[in-house]
Amino acid sequence: MKTLTRYLALEVIKGSLLATLVLLILVNFFTFADELGDLGKGDYGLRQIVTVLILTSPRDFHELLPSGVLIGSLVMLGALANDHELMAMQSAGVSRWRLIGAVLLAGLPLCLVSIGVGEYVAPVAERSAHTLKATALKKQVAARTRYGFWVRDGRVFINIRQIEYLDTLGDITIYQTDESSELRSASHAGRASYDNGQWHLKKIRETRFNGKEARAGKKEAADWSSVLAPDLLNAFVLQPENLPAQELARYITYLQENGQQSPVVELAFWSRIANPLLTLIMLMVAVPFVLGAGGRNGMGTGQRIVIGVVIGLGFYLFDKMFGHIGLIYELNPAIAALGPALLALGASLAGLVKTRSF
Repeated sequence: MKTLTRYLALEVIKGSLLATLVLLILVNFFTFADELGDLGKGDYGLRQIVTVLILTSPRDFHELLPSGVLIGSLVMLGALANDHELMAMQSAGVSRWRLIGAVLLAGLPLCLVSIGVGEYVAPVAERSAHTLKATALKKQVAARTRYGFWVRDGRVFINIRQIEYLDTLGDITIYQTDESSELRSASHAGRASYDNGQWHLKKIRETRFNGKEARAGKKEAADWSSVLAPDLLNAFVLQPENLPAQELARYITYLQENGQQSPVVELAFWSRIANPLLTLIMLMVAVPFVLGAGGRNGMGTGQRIVIGVVIGLGFYLFDKMFGHIGLIYELNPAIAALGPALLALGASLAGLVKTRSF
């Protein structure tokens, strides 16, 4: 029995990973075509595009895994059913629930893969991809350190300690050097806002250096034309859905301690929790198609692929839409994130009940 369980689980895992990789290749193909629109802008060349695709692949893999699991399990289990291997297993005394347990057992390592990629690989790679693309397009050197965000453009060095929004900054220091790399001026602004292609600085303290002399001054406000743009800052401020659950949980705690709420952050957190569960649920959705009428009528591989794609991608779109609807109508973020998964679970359980006669 252990041999049959291991055999079924390995077949499901192989089929799921293969289907997910195929979906990933398709997504990267369309992403590559889209990125070609920026080819030649700044230093953004073909090598940078390929690197960005590699760095964004972990995020896409994590999001596509539930759909890949559904398609892969349908194909692999369907092939076993068409070859009468499932029937032979049952004739040997393997119960229907044991077959279902073997399929769900395959979901455990797949869940671990989902958690590992989503928590530890995708966020880091996504941040690197954003940084690489923004830096190449703007021809700017940027870095994120414990002392804030640093941006270099030629002989201008900018340090940003606070990013409230992409167009609102705080605690900004601007250093300018000459051709011999000697410091010529250092300015500090308490706040900066971006409007109509220009930064508006407030509460400015400026020091200019001329040889051995230094002159200090203050201004209440001033306009600042800079190569620094909000889309470059976007490289450092990832969207909540691209952050690991641990960081999201800490951020939610911080907001609650300060009497604030952020439904977007909470929705992203619960979506992170729901994604590994969806992997198991997609396996449960696939089982009735194979153990039910699909297994008896000899449904072809092509039909199973079509069914898997329609259900998998349809559910993916429904899940995203339901989350946005939850934000609009102020639903509990946990319900907005877990609701589609629970509906899919209910549908899969109903399908399993209908296969009792198999």
